[in-house]
Amino acid sequence: MKTLKIEWQHLDVAGDTCNRCYDTGENLNQEVKRLNRALQPQGIEVEWFETKLDDTQIPQSNVILFNGIPIEEILKIEVSENYCDSCTVLLGNKTYCRTITFEGNEYEDIPAKAIRQAALKVLGIVETTTVPAGNSGCGCNSGDCC
Repeated sequence: MKTLKIEWQHLDVAGDTCNRCYDTGENLNQEVKRLNRALQPQGIEVEWFETKLDDTQIPQSNVILFNGIPIEEILKIEVSENYCDSCTVLLGNKTYCRTITFEGNEYEDIPAKAIRQAALKVLGIVETTTVPAGNSGCGCNSGDCC
């Protein structure tokens, strides 16, 4: 069986993490479950693990690596940072944390869609979405977007 290994690096302060890292972790956990349901019948398994970072490693926090490659090197993602109230409270000092710009939108967490796209790209799988003929995909079956 072929395996994709995903590493999630995030701040850990006595077992707690900031809100944006928490949200990324939830997105990652759910997306790995979805990917495994879809890919295991094809002989592919997706595994993920976390690397807990301390307060000296904030720039590496909320990073996802796919077989050792950062998500921003796989997809068209720009990395920046902004003030993080959650980390500031956790650490007791003003903290700026990683943000990403993906598909024209800035995110403080890494969205499930980006995780899925990066995983499939690393695996060399083209994601296909099919909408039945005469159906716009919105459920109205009119062929036009409502």
